[in-house]
Amino acid sequence: MSSEILPFVPTTRVPSTWRVFRTSVSAGIEDYKLNYTVTSWIFGWLMRLMVEVLFFALIGVLLQNPEVTMFLVVGRGLFLGVMEMMWVIQSTAWERYTGTLPLLVSAPGRVWPVFAGRSTQWFPSSLITSIIALFVLAPALGVRYNAAQAVVVVLGLLVSVVGTYALALACASVVLRGAQYRNLASNVVHGIMALICGINVPVEFWPSWVQGFAQIFPVTHGLGAVRAALDAPDAAFAVAWPGLLFALGIGFVWLVLGALLLEQFAASGRRDGSIDLDD
Repeated sequence: MSSEILPFVPTTRVPSTWRVFRTSVSAGIEDYKLNYTVTSWIFGWLMRLMVEVLFFALIGVLLQNPEVTMFLVVGRGLFLGVMEMMWVIQSTAWERYTGTLPLLVSAPGRVWPVFAGRSTQWFPSSLITSIIALFVLAPALGVRYNAAQAVVVVLGLLVSVVGTYALALACASVVLRGAQYRNLASNVVHGIMALICGINVPVEFWPSWVQGFAQIFPVTHGLGAVRAALDAPDAAFAVAWPGLLFALGIGFVWLVLGALLLEQFAASGRRDGSIDLDD
């Protein structure tokens, strides 16, 4: 009896984008569990950020100016979520330090769903932190919303956080080439946003060219929509929706840019072998 020996033909199944993203989300959640317990998150992270908002609110209290107090409490409260989303830069760079980046780049399929998914763990913490600041701490300091304004506040927070996630992913795609600068990049970008995007002072405070530059950040429009709604209690939705849509649109542009840059980074690494196992 004779048998024919068939040649070995390797086959590679490329996993779906959704499957890669979903698996990366699970990995990100496990990372977050290693960083915080419920107790350390409440009494470490959350309390620290509430004190930060309270510090800025006291400026308005000392000035005995409720409008200044509301401006700072709302701005800093919403910005907490935006600030935390900048951790996307660090968590993207972690792939380089854990030694998994060369494996990701050499694996079949696209890499952007990996990086997009493994940083989604920042969403729950960002949103919960800001919601507590805006709906627990702010009312204790005299800030009041009607029902429509409260909805706009939540929507403004959502579009600001989602848009900043996309912005941070685009920044991370650049920082991957010099991962040692991850903390510097995150601090610089969120520091610029705190200065010019209407968090601490109105956007109009700055020269026109700075105001123009501020428009590239989703939080400028998300927070602007919230402030417009607070100034017009009887027309909250009417004055807020343009800013909300702008925030989403700019966030989408950042997301596309980030995905393209991540794919270009992976393609260059595959082409010239510039990503080695010692990084």
